[in-house]
Amino acid sequence: MAVNEGLSIGALAKRTGLAVSAIRYYEAQGLIAPWRNAGGQRRFDRADLRRLSFVMIAQQFGFTLPQIKAELDRLPGGRTPTKADWTRISEGFRAALDVRIATLNKLRDNLDGCIGCGCLSLEACALYNPIDQAGEKGPGPRYLMGDEPAA
Repeated sequence: MAVNEGLSIGALAKRTGLAVSAIRYYEAQGLIAPWRNAGGQRRFDRADLRRLSFVMIAQQFGFTLPQIKAELDRLPGGRTPTKADWTRISEGFRAALDVRIATLNKLRDNLDGCIGCGCLSLEACALYNPIDQAGEKGPGPRYLMGDEPAA
């Protein structure tokens, strides 16, 4: 296939493993922008393979489509993104991933103890929560979210 012919939506689906409907959805969300050939058929650039792969990976890490779109919007238009372009946008996710990794490590290390949910259901809680002190810090598993129990 010549480079200027682009990829059909079917070829893109086959290559990425995504359903055609998913590709259309990502198009509607502005994550990819196909063009039309002389016959009016939707065509995609080869760079869209990488964009869709990035979308799939970023979603597995828990990023939302608006977050992903914001990063993809930083890629250049009119040319295939380079390794430097991808490195630059990956830095946008690095801090968020570091926070998630720290949270997962804390969850793993404290899974058998209290996570500060305020349930008061454990008689021998590793992080005793008298009078639901964790609940005063806000909703959710406060200690897992980074709050420290009262000394």
